[in-house]
Amino acid sequence: MIDVHSHIIPKIDDGSTCFEESYSMFLEAVKAGFTDIISTSHYIEDYYETDSIKRNAWIEAMNKVLKENKINLNLYCGNEIYITQNLIKLIKEKKASTLANSKYVLFELPMNNNVMYLNEIVFEIKSLGMIPVIAHPERYAFVQANPNILLKLIKQGVLFQGNFASIIGKYGNNAKNTIKKLLKANMIHFLGTDSHKKNDIYANMDNIIKELEKVLGEAKLKELTTINPGYIIKNEEFEIQDPLEIKMVFFDKILERKDS
Repeated sequence: MIDVHSHIIPKIDDGSTCFEESYSMFLEAVKAGFTDIISTSHYIEDYYETDSIKRNAWIEAMNKVLKENKINLNLYCGNEIYITQNLIKLIKEKKASTLANSKYVLFELPMNNNVMYLNEIVFEIKSLGMIPVIAHPERYAFVQANPNILLKLIKQGVLFQGNFASIIGKYGNNAKNTIKKLLKANMIHFLGTDSHKKNDIYANMDNIIKELEKVLGEAKLKELTTINPGYIIKNEEFEIQDPLEIKMVFFDKILERKDS
């Protein structure tokens, strides 16, 4: 499998706290079946601002350690960029990075607020020949309230990365229910761990995979964990399945209000 979302570089965001913890995460990832990890440290203006030069230096050093210790794992540089009107500028100035130096741009949205300029950012990314990828849509309140809001964005060329652990309720019942709906409706194109520490996501992948197989089946799971992420590593585009409209029933809305 290929992990397209992780916080594995130490001491630069709220992820790994030291190299020893990162090394433990490497071993857990390999044991779980990962062969490649894209490091997506947070880039948040005026808060987490480690530039691409320093992050690439970390990746190079850690890949060297992995090779010396005969650990079958490849690391790549990237970012999870918090949406800003300066997003394109940050990439052009090499402050923030695309995923594995590809045309794919991973960014996140506020958990509880709509972004009025989201369409503008999507247009800017697309106009430069890049591909917008929005992180963990199942965790956003506006998506939980109306998952079909993603249909328009997908038609505009946006891809979506869901979090593995949402399926086991790590981010609450609303996120768990929403990821199931999105997966069944072909609205998730990649799965990532969003790992921040040891003894967490990588260490629980067996249970997570079992739950995902119940929802997706083995072939579709491989598509979201290995095949599609492979296109990012190769910097190639791919065709997606048509998304399906999700029928929201009254009972679903009652449950979501109770959990909010």
